[in-house]
Amino acid sequence: MSSTELPPVPAASVLPKPAPVRVADGEKLRSVGFPGITLSVRSRPPAREGLPPALFVHGLGGSSQNWTELMRQLDGVVESEALDLPGFGDSPPPDDGDYSVTGHARAVIRYLDAAGRGPVHLFGNSLGGAVTTRVAAVRPDLVRTLTLVSPALPEIRVQRTAVPTALLALPGVAALFTRYTKGWTAEQRVRGVLGLCYGDPGRVTPEGFRNAVEEMERRLQLPYFWDAMARSARGIVDAYTLGGQHGLWRQAERVLAPTLLVYGGRDQLVGFRMARKAAGAFRDSRLVTLPDAGHVAMMEYPDTVATAFRDLLAHAGGADGGAANTTENKRS
Repeated sequence: MSSTELPPVPAASVLPKPAPVRVADGEKLRSVGFPGITLSVRSRPPAREGLPPALFVHGLGGSSQNWTELMRQLDGVVESEALDLPGFGDSPPPDDGDYSVTGHARAVIRYLDAAGRGPVHLFGNSLGGAVTTRVAAVRPDLVRTLTLVSPALPEIRVQRTAVPTALLALPGVAALFTRYTKGWTAEQRVRGVLGLCYGDPGRVTPEGFRNAVEEMERRLQLPYFWDAMARSARGIVDAYTLGGQHGLWRQAERVLAPTLLVYGGRDQLVGFRMARKAAGAFRDSRLVTLPDAGHVAMMEYPDTVATAFRDLLAHAGGADGGAANTTENKRS
């Protein structure tokens, strides 16, 4: 059963108001409403006028906060905005309950069309990588460059450490997991997430850990948190099964924008072996491999990812639209 066939969650207008989310220094948070969805958008005022726009899209269970440090690193390079996908961060669930990759991509496209900021430098991590790949394939007019950090593109052999996350897609598993972990503290949950997503959880600062715990406590109060997780996980699985022109690998081949691919050697959710396949699928790609990074390299190594993006800009600025130019950089 696809995520679009499930009964819809309550409309955003009848859900309780969640606690405020954290907004870092120099950031602003606003809500943008469309028929059926409301999106929360995090932004940083541009360092100067005339900077090209960028939009950042998080992964499963993440939020716009995942991009805070990279956005700071790119001050003076782009005008940054990061959105919370429907049902995540500070965005309420969509009225129709559509958490498919296509549904999330549609939300991104609606925002970009309404904002009139395109074409943008588009960033995606994990689920957000699948979503932004689809956006770039179907609406090339909206995308100037594409940066993918551990994108959730179909794998034939999923690594064992990713299986528990994939199991969330099965009916009833989210409810079972909720009961099983009822006694877990927010601190325990955060340590588990960091252990899964970071190559080295020790890189998280004490302040960063406290902020993550605070956000976890807020999310656990949301009545739709696990529903959004389960439906989005199911949306990824559904997308993996699509063939033909709607398959994500086929859509990757259609992407025209210069593409930066970032893969972590210690990624427990997206196989490091997929890096080479991705580099071959995107026609104008640059591959950066980070041996010590996990699933969220933009959080673990924001300076390295920022440098790689600046290199992409230099490459894109000098590109003549000819043959693909694929390179690999190995950095620790």
